[in-house]
Amino acid sequence: MMTSPTSRSWRQKSYRSKGFSLIELLIVVAIILIIAAIAIPNLLRARMSANEAAAVSNLRTITSASVVYSTTWGNGYAPTLATLGGSGTATCDQADLLDPILATAPFTKSGYQFSYAGVGAPVTAVAGCSAPGYNEYLSATAPTVPGLTGQLSYCSDEPAVIHYDSTGATPTSEAQCEALPSL
Repeated sequence: MMTSPTSRSWRQKSYRSKGFSLIELLIVVAIILIIAAIAIPNLLRARMSANEAAAVSNLRTITSASVVYSTTWGNGYAPTLATLGGSGTATCDQADLLDPILATAPFTKSGYQFSYAGVGAPVTAVAGCSAPGYNEYLSATAPTVPGLTGQLSYCSDEPAVIHYDSTGATPTSEAQCEALPSL
């Protein structure tokens, strides 16, 4: 029996259209892996930059809240970060000036750990305040996992200037903070 040329080409076309060969699939997988190898480091750098920008923004918020606390209640600067937080009716013990995430232990947000401390001798507590404030303060933030959540650490004190440290170390005094370059 003789086959016509049209029926032979039909069989060849139907054989070819059954699916992808193993080589074709491996090439596609290799291309996807190459694209992922290029994109993932850039994604991590972008995420780290976003965390650093959020840390600076949150530190500015803490600085502004400290000034508002001092002028509103006349109790100096807040004694703790938790004092700047709270909810409900604002008092000098719960000022309700900060996001609850920032004002609640462990004081971590967007991959950064925040700290706040009154500096120097405390002022005389005003009536209605359970704890005296301070004439000065130091607020700082550092990445929770240096090199992954962020690279830089930041600090601020009562002149409200934000300084940064490229090593990621947290300054422990106002003098250390003010010696760092400012943003």
